[in-house]
Amino acid sequence: MAILENREALIGYMKENGVELSIAPDGEVFTLPGPEDYEKEFDRLREMVDEEKARGREIVVVMGIGFVGAVMAAVVADSADRHSGEPKKFVIGMQRPSPRSYWKIPWIKKGIAPVEAEDPEVAPMIRRCVTEKKTLTATFVYDVLKLADVVVVDVQCDYLKEALGNVVEGRAEIGALEEALRVIGEKIEPGCLVLIETTVPPGTTEYVAYPIIKKAFERRGITGEPLIAHSFERVMPGRDYVSSIRDFWRVCSGINEESKKRVVRFLSEVLNVEKFPLTVLDRPLESETCKIVENSYRATILAYLHEWSLFAERNGVDLIKVIEAIRVRPTHSNMIFPGPGIGGYCLPKDGGLGVWAYNTLMGFDDDIFQVTPLAIDINDTRSLHAAQLVRDALRNMGRIVAASKIAVLGASYREDVGDTRYSGSEIVVRKLTEMGAEVTVHDPYVKHWWEFEKQDTYPAPGHSWSRFFRNQDKLKELRVHKDLAACLKEADAVVLAVRHESYRDLDPDRIVEMTGRPAAIVDCFGILDDARIRRYFELGCEVKGLGRGHVKRIKDDVRNGRT
Repeated sequence: MAILENREALIGYMKENGVELSIAPDGEVFTLPGPEDYEKEFDRLREMVDEEKARGREIVVVMGIGFVGAVMAAVVADSADRHSGEPKKFVIGMQRPSPRSYWKIPWIKKGIAPVEAEDPEVAPMIRRCVTEKKTLTATFVYDVLKLADVVVVDVQCDYLKEALGNVVEGRAEIGALEEALRVIGEKIEPGCLVLIETTVPPGTTEYVAYPIIKKAFERRGITGEPLIAHSFERVMPGRDYVSSIRDFWRVCSGINEESKKRVVRFLSEVLNVEKFPLTVLDRPLESETCKIVENSYRATILAYLHEWSLFAERNGVDLIKVIEAIRVRPTHSNMIFPGPGIGGYCLPKDGGLGVWAYNTLMGFDDDIFQVTPLAIDINDTRSLHAAQLVRDALRNMGRIVAASKIAVLGASYREDVGDTRYSGSEIVVRKLTEMGAEVTVHDPYVKHWWEFEKQDTYPAPGHSWSRFFRNQDKLKELRVHKDLAACLKEADAVVLAVRHESYRDLDPDRIVEMTGRPAAIVDCFGILDDARIRRYFELGCEVKGLGRGHVKRIKDDVRNGRT
C-alpha cells in the first residue's frame, strides 16, 4: 500500500509541476519526450535505417499504431522474401506523443503488443519482430518520414453523430487524417509511396490527400507527382485477427499508374496474395467506395431483419428458427440474426461516411440516400428495444426497472472478442441506467469498458454516447465483473446480450441459484433453446427474447401443465 501511495504521490507531483505523463494500461508511467529528445531519437532512427538499407531492405513507416496499425506494422515486419526467406522490410511504427497514446512507443520498442487481442499470434509476432528479427521499432518523431520508402497511413477517421438515430445530421471527423497528410507532404521524399489503409469517405484519396500532398510538394520545389494509393483493411477482431490482415482478399488502387504498380508490388510482398489475390480497381474512389458499400450492405441486411424481428415477437414466430431454415439455402447461408443492434468500429458509421462525402467532398446537395442512413439509424436504436423487453419482463413479474438490479452478460460488440466499440450492450446499459436501474456487467473478454470508465474523454471529448441519455455520471464507476456469480447475485433481471461461447450453455437452474430468486431473463441473441426457455418458466422466471415470439407459447404450456 505504501508503494502504491508513493507512486500515486509521485504522479501527482509530476503533474502539478507540468510534467506530461502517459500511463499504460498496466499502470506503467512514461514521461513524454522533451525538445532535447527529438534530435537524439532521429539520430537513432537514421543509424538503424542506414544499416537496414545496406541490407537491401525497404523502409516502411506505419502512421498510427492503434488497433489496426500495430498489427499491420507487425505483419509487414514479419514478411519475408519468397525465395530467400530473408526479411525485406524494416518497419517503424509512428505515434504522436500524446498523454493518451505515447506509452505504445516504449512498449513496442520492448516487444510488447500495445493492443489486446484474442488472437494468440499477435503478441508473439510483435515480440519476434522486435527482439529476434529486429525488423520492427517505434518512434514519436515525424522526421522519420524523411527516411521512408513507403508510408502506411492508419490514422483513425471518425464519424460524429449529433443525435441518436439520425446519422444524416452527423459529420465525418477527418481532421487528424488531414493533419497527418500535411506532415507527410512536408517530410517524405518524392519517390515515397503513401498508402492510405484507413476506412475513409469516398473521394478522400483524390479530393483530400492528393491536393494536400501535391501543394506541399510544390512549396518544397518538387515538380513530380506524389505517389498515393488506397487499400482498405478488412480486419476482423477475434482469434483470426492476424489472418484477417495477412490471409485475406485486398482491394487496392492508385491515383496514377506508378502508384498502382507500387501498391500492387508492396501488398504482394507482405500479404498472402497467392491464395488471396488482389483486386486492382481503376481509381482510389472505387476502392474507397468498395469498403463503404461492403459494410453498408451488411448493415442494411441487419436493419432489414429488425422489422421482421418485431413481426416475429408480435405474432408468435421464432425468428431464429426462421433464419436457420433460410440458411439451408446456399444463396442465403450468410444470413445472421441482428442481435441488439450492430457494433464494432465500421458498420455503425461507414454508410455515414459515404453520405457525408457525397454532400461535402463531391458537393452534391440533393438527397439520393434513403436506405443507407435509415439502416444505420435502425441499428443504432435497436438496443433500445432490448431495454424495453427488460422493462416488460420485469413488469410481468410485478417489478419496475427503477427498483431493480439488472445483470448484463456481455459487453463486447460480438461474440468471443474483447472489443467494446459501439457495442449494442452499451446502449442497453445506458438506457436501463437512464430508467433508474442498478446495472452490473460480466464479460470474460473485457477488462475495462472505456466507453463508461472514461466517458468524458473517450473516444474523444464530446463523442461519448452518454450525451444522448440522462443519469449517466455514475456509469464512470462501472466495472466489468469476471466472477459470474458476483455479477448475478440478487439480480432481478439477466440480459444475455452477447453470444459468448461461455454463455451458450448456461444452465437455468444454476442461473437462478446465483441470482438467489426467479429473475426476468432477456435473450438478445437467440442463445436459449426451447428446453431452457421452458425450464426458466418452470423455475418461476419470466422470459423475453428479441425476435422470439414463440416464447409466450412455451410460457402458456408451462402455466397450463402441458408438456
